[in-house]
Amino acid sequence: MTNVLIIGATGTIGGAVRQTLLKETDNRLTLFARSASRLNVSDRETVVAGDVTKDSDLDKAMKGQDAVFVALSGPLDQFAKRIVAAMDRNNVSRLLFITSMGIYNEIPASVGSNGNLSSNGVLRPYREAADVIEASDLNYTVIRPGWFTNGPVNYEITRKGEPFGGHDVSISSIADFVEKAIADDTYYSHDSVGLNAK
Repeated sequence: MTNVLIIGATGTIGGAVRQTLLKETDNRLTLFARSASRLNVSDRETVVAGDVTKDSDLDKAMKGQDAVFVALSGPLDQFAKRIVAAMDRNNVSRLLFITSMGIYNEIPASVGSNGNLSSNGVLRPYREAADVIEASDLNYTVIRPGWFTNGPVNYEITRKGEPFGGHDVSISSIADFVEKAIADDTYYSHDSVGLNAK
């Protein structure tokens, strides 16, 4: 049984990963969210209400975790620094962190290169978060999904340095990838992967 901390548990991706892990695994989940009172939990879940910018809240949530999954919006660069430091303090090494396609200018014209960082400054904190994580000593996987859609599990994976393969990806596909990466510490370890629909 693996103890998994989900930071951003009330969001679209955090919620989908939570449901997939509850359904497909016997993992124990800790759900970290600002508005934790909105969550109805099962007997395999613990809720921690907290702010990702407060070290004491993160430390409380990190205790005893085997893996941390992060799906947040906002100043991701600042969040990444706090989370990496908290993981180091609490001796937790496995980190799965959602950023965005385009942070390495990897989207080809055929997919829509205006979604790259070079044309879209909104992606700057996403790139800076990835840089913080890649410079850490953690066993990380940076996940760069396309635009979120509904639909079945159906995706391809590209690695950092390869052109991104498509415009969007289903939420269930992202959750499927995360489930695999939690089950196997070596799955795309120390890598940054793009996820898009096949």
